[in-house]
Amino acid sequence: MNKQRKPNEQNKPTRNAPSRGSNQGGGQGRKQSQGKNPRKNTAKTDPLKPSKPRPKTTVQARSTSRGEAMRAQRRNHDDANKIIEQYLDQPGDRDKKRANVIKKSPNLRIMALGGMDDGGSKNMIVVEYKDEAVIIDCGNDLGVDLPGINYGVCDTSYLEQIKHKLKAYIITHGHLDHIGGLPHIVPKYPAPIYGSNFTIGMVEKFFNNFGLPMPNGFKLETVVMNETTHEKLKIGQFFVELVRVTHSIPGSCVVVLDTPVGRIVCTGDYKLDPNPHDHEISDIERFKEIGKEGVLVLLNECLTAYKPGRTPTEQSIEQTFIDLFEQARGRVFVALFSSNINRIQMLVNAATTHGRKIAMDGRSMMSTLEVAIKLGMIRIPKGTFVPIASVPNMKDDEIVIICTGSQGEPNSALQRMSSGDHKNIKLKADDSVILSSTPIPGTGNDKKIEFMVDEMNRKGVHVYRHQTREADGCGPLHVSGHCSLDDYMDMIEYMQPKFLIPIYGSYTSQIYHNREALKRGFPKANIKTIDNGEIIEFTDSTMKTTGEVPVGTVLVDQTGATVSGVVVKDRLIMSEDGLVVVILTLDKKSGQLLTSPDIISRGFIYMRDNEELMNLFRSELKRAVLQRYKRVDLDRFKVEIKDYVTHFLYEQTQRSPIVIPVVNLINSRGGGGKGPQKKDDQQGGRPDKKQPEPKSPEQIAQEQQERFANMRQQLLGHDPRVD
Repeated sequence: MNKQRKPNEQNKPTRNAPSRGSNQGGGQGRKQSQGKNPRKNTAKTDPLKPSKPRPKTTVQARSTSRGEAMRAQRRNHDDANKIIEQYLDQPGDRDKKRANVIKKSPNLRIMALGGMDDGGSKNMIVVEYKDEAVIIDCGNDLGVDLPGINYGVCDTSYLEQIKHKLKAYIITHGHLDHIGGLPHIVPKYPAPIYGSNFTIGMVEKFFNNFGLPMPNGFKLETVVMNETTHEKLKIGQFFVELVRVTHSIPGSCVVVLDTPVGRIVCTGDYKLDPNPHDHEISDIERFKEIGKEGVLVLLNECLTAYKPGRTPTEQSIEQTFIDLFEQARGRVFVALFSSNINRIQMLVNAATTHGRKIAMDGRSMMSTLEVAIKLGMIRIPKGTFVPIASVPNMKDDEIVIICTGSQGEPNSALQRMSSGDHKNIKLKADDSVILSSTPIPGTGNDKKIEFMVDEMNRKGVHVYRHQTREADGCGPLHVSGHCSLDDYMDMIEYMQPKFLIPIYGSYTSQIYHNREALKRGFPKANIKTIDNGEIIEFTDSTMKTTGEVPVGTVLVDQTGATVSGVVVKDRLIMSEDGLVVVILTLDKKSGQLLTSPDIISRGFIYMRDNEELMNLFRSELKRAVLQRYKRVDLDRFKVEIKDYVTHFLYEQTQRSPIVIPVVNLINSRGGGGKGPQKKDDQQGGRPDKKQPEPKSPEQIAQEQQERFANMRQQLLGHDPRVD
């Protein structure tokens, strides 16, 4: 916008000068007016300035300068930029960071491209030594709250620089915040993907279900590792081992990476459940052995370090399911996270105990269950599952529906059942709904869940939630898949690392983690809190920050395609103030308007309720066209019309929509029968052709009006918001 304003400021310096005391805009105009030969009378004689104040057509209308309107528009752009900057780095910042990564280092380097902010999303860590590098985790961020955006993945600008070094992707577990970026990143920077049996099953399923085709010649390469037998695999100069740990998804592992400088241990997401439902307990003995062998640096997850004590065992909620199934008079609906296979196993056990069949709904849940069944990680008696379409034909006390939607997601199965939009099932009185989860922190899901629960209660549905379990008269319904503070400290005790870095948590969580470690005697000089992009270099006895790499977020829509930040910025501005399209049809030679200006409004005002404003708008457009068309070239004409419309609309409404001027130039023909007529003589023996009679000016005008009316109808369609 600044580039477009400068020519006007130079031509009309006194007109755009700000009021005294203003620090924004117009500085250049003020300096010009104070220089030699100031054009003092420009404002009085300027043909582009209205001779008298415009009438006020809305209650918000007030006289404003063009500079004020432009500043209001810039504020809208700045506000949109601030929102996008939460996810995207500015180009200038990226260039600055890129300058620090050209340098090569013989030391061991660790840098996080994601996961060190926003509650541990799009987790991704690069470990680099000389000419080799591996990546630990490669997730996405489902918490991106931007219009038309489904999720975000890590900016891979740095991977472009080291793609020749990349040897492997090592995945701690199969949650999307650890594998969701793989289909976007691995085809560009191919390398084998290492993980446990279940994790690789989830990765392969995710690639198969991905919406976009893979590049020609790309072949997914995966390596399954056994986390129970402590096998080690060689990857270049690195050796990798996976060690079993408990979490809310099967196959979760701690990554042990031996490097020429020392051992790195990355915990991934975990909890130290002493009695998991599948009896696959964390391999504490191996953790202690690794600690005795020596650990250079522990990358310890810290997502819920603000919770004191220890996280309860998953087994503590099984009895609650049994009790609620027994007392339920009608159908039972249970909503939970789709990847929690142990909890689904509890529900299967409770349902079979009470003679109920199970129907399941939710695409992500079905995909996860398919992998678990294929790998033998869940036990389901024959005949337990029935199709969701058969539920309406069954007795209410014979069925349990397990579904997604515990976070109140708008298009989830439970939400559609609640609103009546589900194809097969609608909630009704005496149904029981169990929400076996808690709102994910920092996502804003609390309000969505509250609204959904309100709607259910209006229908007479019995709703049970973990947060309100005492008021609902039930036991616990959810256990976190992450450690509490004492559990995190236990991992430090087991590993006995020389250096400690908290990962996969917000900055505040990292502070809580480090504060407790210091209380328990860990050396302050050996603890580091890092940001995304920060390069940490290690020798066998030192740890220091040596620079930064470019980081940020690549935005992805529902189809899996990436979306430019410029597009999202326009969406944000349109979501606030809307869009106005002005269509002008002009005679190319004279500049006369051949039809009344056509105006399209989207998300700005309802035009039929603002006839006075629209009439004034058209009058002002006609005057602006007459004053500008012959004075400047076409490109400059469009810019001036855009600025003029922006000023007018802001003056009348105090809002700054996106303005798009469309100019159609029409060549005049016929000239009203005037001018020289070309005579068609006989040539080449052909007979004289009958000359058409010249058309009168009235006929030519009538034909043009009909042609313009057809063009207008094609441009605008049939929309009541188009006038």
